[in-house]
Amino acid sequence: MSDKQPNNPLHGKTLEAIVTSLVEHYGWQELGKCIDIRCFTSDPSVKSSLKFLRKTEWARLKVENLYVETQRSVWKKK
Repeated sequence: MSDKQPNNPLHGKTLEAIVTSLVEHYGWQELGKCIDIRCFTSDPSVKSSLKFLRKTEWARLKVENLYVETQRSVWKKK
């Protein structure tokens, strides 16, 4: 089996890197508007967000999807 996954935009990205990238791009307040979960709106931190997202699949999927959409829009601008 090959380690390369050219069609998987999340390959090699950690959840921490994804959350950090989204926070840098949107900021906590806007990220909380995009994905309405408490770990983004009430006393947000990367650590608390990771703890919640690792336990909550539906929320993690929303974060991953937003990251993919954000990366696509960034690449289109280049």
